[in-house]
Amino acid sequence: MRIVDVCAFYSPAGGGVRTYIEAKLKAAARLGHELTVIAPGARAEVVQRGPGAVIATLPGPVFPLDRRYRFFSDAAAVHRALDCWQPDHVEASSPWSSAAMVGSWPGAATRSLVMHCDPLAAYAYRWFGKLIPFPMIDRLFGWYWQHLRRLDAMFDLVVCANRELARRLDRGGVAKAETIAMGVEPGTFSPRLRSPAFRSSVLASLGLDSNATLLIGIGRLSAEKRWDMVIRAAAGVSRFHPVGLLLVGEGSRRRQLEQLAARAGNAIVLPAVTDRDELARLLASADALVHGCEAETFCMVAAEARASGIPLIVPDWGAAADHLMPGSGTTYRWGNRRALERAIGRFIDRGRELQRMRALHGSAVRNADQHFQQLFERYARLSRGVTRLAPDCSETVTSTA
Repeated sequence: MRIVDVCAFYSPAGGGVRTYIEAKLKAAARLGHELTVIAPGARAEVVQRGPGAVIATLPGPVFPLDRRYRFFSDAAAVHRALDCWQPDHVEASSPWSSAAMVGSWPGAATRSLVMHCDPLAAYAYRWFGKLIPFPMIDRLFGWYWQHLRRLDAMFDLVVCANRELARRLDRGGVAKAETIAMGVEPGTFSPRLRSPAFRSSVLASLGLDSNATLLIGIGRLSAEKRWDMVIRAAAGVSRFHPVGLLLVGEGSRRRQLEQLAARAGNAIVLPAVTDRDELARLLASADALVHGCEAETFCMVAAEARASGIPLIVPDWGAAADHLMPGSGTTYRWGNRRALERAIGRFIDRGRELQRMRALHGSAVRNADQHFQQLFERYARLSRGVTRLAPDCSETVTSTA
């Protein structure tokens, strides 16, 4: 099967979506499929990533809120690219304008909308959720629900990574929403990678000894991730418990978070780690993952932390809590710094090692190949009977990576 993913969220400097796309490119070849990812870029380019694995970029403007990303601005160019690649099945990975571009393409391929983001949770619920109930927010943003229902009519399938989002979409009239949970890349994350020496060195850099608790946060440094709340909560807990916070990532709020961490005194912000083996060692060596964002659609880093055998301290809303193991970590009231402080305190009081031992029993998680096999089989069922031509894009290949 030939799959084309029109992915507005892909960027070489991106976070969870980039990780997901890289895994999908590898998995497609292993499972006998061709995959082309069409993404916005600085220029038109086609990069061969392996047998049947291609990233094709179309020129697009810089996204003003995060200059690491670009966006599709030319529907005709997207349609020409789809005509060129002749997919059996085409995905759209954003519920915004690129989805409408894919939906309006006149080609014969079946198509799916993959909900890599939850805009209502990331923005509307975050901005107004402490003031008015979510159902009222939904009514205020009725235009967005109308937009989703129009997309639902244009697509054959709407893919969600967690059941809560699928249920919410279904209640909002998105009839084709289905849950296909994601997975962790096989063989990378493991409790066996834990390094007590590395853990001690990180704590020492924060002026703490090895008896202190080391928390780790990983993700895009943007407002909806609430890292400022996480840093302040870790600082608050330090009045009663020796605790250090290691925050890893890149994003528009990096400078502000570095300044906040310096004032807190028990936190440090490091650049994003692109070496997956090194990232796996970081995770396995921490005492717990702490996460601030309630708007995750799957929360890949929480799944990776679980595979690494460490407990989780996560919001009680959104997909991060789906990965929590009983007796290993805790939830807290989303968006509430005091609640997060209390959750960190509870985690420490209940015993780090006891909870880590329980986390080890839950470290066998769904792997990415299982997710992609289920996803591609679903696409194959949709696309049976679709006739398409061989692609004629080979002359556009400009580089190989």
